[in-house]
This record gives sequence, C-alpha cells and structure tokens, in this order.
Amino acid sequence: MLDRAILAEGQGKDARFERFRSLPQALLAARRKVGGGAEALEDPERQPLSFDRLILGALILGRQLSPFAPRGGRIGVLLPNVNGMVVTLFGLWFEGRVPVMLNFTAGLKNLRSACRTAELKTIVTSRRFVDTAKLDELVAGLGEQCRIVYLEDIRKGIGLAAKLGGLIRSRFAGLTARSCTNGPDDPAVILFTSGSEGEPKGVVLSHANLIANAQQIAAYGADFLQREIVFNPLPAFHSFGLTAGILFGLLSGYKIVLYPSPLHFKQVPRLVGETRSTLLFGTDTFLLGYIRAADPGDLEGLRLIVSGAEKVKDETRRLWSHLPAAIVEGYGCTECSPVIACNHPRNNLPGSVGPPLPGIAWRLERVEGIEEGGRLHVRGGNVMLGYMLPSEPGRLQPRHSDWHDTGDIVAIGPSGEIIIRGRAKRFAKIGGEMVSLAAIEAQAAALWPDATHVAVTLPDAKKGEQIVLVTDRPDADRAALLAHGRKEGISELFIPRAILVVGAVPVLGSGKVDYVGTAELARTMRAMI
Repeated sequence: MLDRAILAEGQGKDARFERFRSLPQALLAARRKVGGGAEALEDPERQPLSFDRLILGALILGRQLSPFAPRGGRIGVLLPNVNGMVVTLFGLWFEGRVPVMLNFTAGLKNLRSACRTAELKTIVTSRRFVDTAKLDELVAGLGEQCRIVYLEDIRKGIGLAAKLGGLIRSRFAGLTARSCTNGPDDPAVILFTSGSEGEPKGVVLSHANLIANAQQIAAYGADFLQREIVFNPLPAFHSFGLTAGILFGLLSGYKIVLYPSPLHFKQVPRLVGETRSTLLFGTDTFLLGYIRAADPGDLEGLRLIVSGAEKVKDETRRLWSHLPAAIVEGYGCTECSPVIACNHPRNNLPGSVGPPLPGIAWRLERVEGIEEGGRLHVRGGNVMLGYMLPSEPGRLQPRHSDWHDTGDIVAIGPSGEIIIRGRAKRFAKIGGEMVSLAAIEAQAAALWPDATHVAVTLPDAKKGEQIVLVTDRPDADRAALLAHGRKEGISELFIPRAILVVGAVPVLGSGKVDYVGTAELARTMRAMI
C-alpha cells in the first residue's frame, strides 16, 4: 500500500547492464570492443590517444602518483579538460586511489574548504595550466595547506624502468585492474555541489555509481547512437562533464574530444567542425554562445546536442533550427552521477526533460500548496554513496535510504516525461499561495527572450517575503511585464515586486546561474535604492 504522501511512482524501462568491479575494468572492456588502436581521446593539441596509449599512460602515471596517498586515499585533481586529466584519473583508479575534483573557478575560499572537507594532503596540477589560467595566487594559497604536485615534474622522473614496468602491466591490464583497484561499492570520486543554492558539499560516488549512469545513458540512446565522436567542453569537476561528457563515451568505445573551457565561444565551434564531432554536451548559455559565434559549416556535422544544468530557451532552439542536430534537454543532479532523465531525438518534447533513464525508479511526494506535481525522489544504481560535509571532514555520511530526494518539484506528463516546476527551495509563499520562481523567470523570458532572468526572494516587512526579478535586459520594466501578464491571463502573484537591471547575471563555472550570488546582488541593490 502506498504512503498517503505519495502522489505517483514509476520505473524507468528495464535494461540489463554488465557489472564491472571498477572503472578500469569497464575501460578495458571498451578496449576489447573497439580495439586498442581505436582513438579514445583528443584535445586542442590535436595528438589523439588510442585506448592502448590511454591505458599504458594511466598505468605508468598512476604508479608514480600512488606514493602520495595510501590505497583508498584521496588525491586532489586541479586540471582542465585535456588528455592528461583523463590519464590522471584512470591512473589513480588503477592504483585504487580516489580523485577529488577541484573546481578552479570556485575561488580560494571554497577550494580551501573543499580541501579541508576531503582532508586532502596532495593536489595534482600542471604548471602549464596554472600559468595559462593565471592561477598562481590560487595555487600558492592551496599550497599553504596541501602539497602541490606538478605533472611536468612527475613525467621528468619517469625513467626507462617505469616505462617498461608499465608496458608489462598493460599486457596484463585485466589482472592489474583486479589486483590494484577497489571494489564496485568503494568511493571512486568526490565532487562538490555547485553551490548554486547554498554551501557546497562533497558528493561521494562509487565505481558502480559512475558505471551505472554511463550504462544508463548508453541504454537510453541504444537505438540512435552510433560510433559517435563526442565533443566535451564541460569541466570534469562537475558530474555532467565527468560522467556524460567523458565516461559514458569512453566506456561505450567512442572517441572523446576535450576542450578546456566552455566559454571560448569562437574556438569551440571551429574545433567541433575540425574534429568531425557528432555529439555535443553543453548548457543553454554555452549553446547560445556557440551558435552566435560559429562560422558556416562549423556545426553541420553534429547529429545530437544534449543540454543540461539549465532550461533551454526557445531563442536557443530557434537559432539552431537550421542545422540538422537535434537539441535534447536532460536533467540530473550530482548525487545521481548525474543523469536522471533525458529527451530522445525521436521523441523530443520541449518543455520537458524526457522520461527517466532505464533502471531509474521514481516517485512523487506531496508538497503543501502544490496542486500539480510533487517532490521528486529517485532510486537506482547511480545514486551516490553519501555526502562528505564540512562539519565532519573526511567522513562519509552514508545515505539513509535507497531513495534520493532531489529537492525538485516536478510533474509527470502523459508519456511519462518529467516536467520541472522548480526547486523546492525556489518557491515563495505569497498571499498564502506557493509561487514558482522558475515560472516567473519563464514569463520574463517569454517577453524578453534574448536576456537572462533570475527571480529571487527578499525579506518583506509586511508579507514576509517579496519576489524581485534580476535581469540583464537593459530596458526591462515592471509595467511592461505586468501588461504582458494580463494579456496572457497570468495572476499578478507571478509578477515580481521589482525589477533590477544588471550588467551580467552571476553564473557559476558549470554554466548554471549562481542563485546565491544573484540573491546577494539583489539584496545589495535593494539596500541602495
């Protein structure tokens, strides 16, 4: 019998997944599938790595890095999207170490907090990266609490004996993976939540979690995906860039083209064309930048674009509509490795994020004041081991249930698709009614589609809270928004109390809106009025 708080529940379509002990074992299986000479990785250096070379490099580098942490121990990774970053990750996994992915766009304060939370003693980075990205001060600050290890120095110390040892181990890589790596339910990586709505937490994902999600993505696209060339400009310090952008493709035997920054709007389309990439991962913000900056022919080879992290605007779809690639919108969260649902190019329903992936169960729980939909909980092999919190550094806080509360309010459409109503935290109670901040943003976007809009709540002496719209539309005016709402028959509850125009809406490195930063900006601006 269902709990009375449950509105509905369901199960993503069944799929049989091959079980692997670890990510290295899954990579070795992909090599057997496509052959060791098949290209696995490429970056802006334009020197592709085959599956054989990736595995050999990982075995050699991993052995050199292993003294910096015990088996099962954690090592920080501060690297961009380049071949060496993926080699480093698999090197650590082959040796049974746990990479902690550090967001170099998060600032020194947040990075120091992450290092304390994960109890890091060593961080692996690259001198070339630090110089290029101008991270000298940041790395110096991190060096006050952690040992900084540069890949350039490690490579200089790799002699003939180490190379021969790696070559021998690569010939018996299956045995190496069984003897050195951890088990499927051991931690594989620690990622930190984006902090878009609060203080970041460490999310601990197992080998089984990451493999499950990669296989769920592959099963979702089994009737469409071919031997794709995946272009991934998304950083691996976020789960979208790590699992969808790298692991899914590699473990499927695809080639991954890496690019170190999604913000290079001119360079990304050019390299997409030059590498003949067919599948692109991105966010609405980045997709809009690429299509506006692209030269003719750059993006015509793409078959599929998968967008996540933020809603795809109608304007973005319109600008891409003359190209053959389908834009499908997906949805997930770091705690779910991250992908939960995605539209399919043959059943693409704009306004939704598609049905749950194979192997993911879902249920909706009632939320007071919400008439349509409920709070989404999910269950599956991709759901995290647990959190690592700043309040208890180094300690895994295991999840207490098979079900993960996403914190999102959703509805389920007639074809089983998930329709996002908003974050539970992104509802305001105005006049006794629950008002979705996402719905207010959607109304503003309908009137001003070429701008970014963020609704935030601020304290109100009379009503408890008020809604303010922050926008980068220079001529945005509340009267115009009110008139538009009346024309569309929208309640005045969905019209913000005030509109604040800014030069740029704060955005995180992942491409998501920085809600905390935007709310702080709004509070500052209102205080000055």
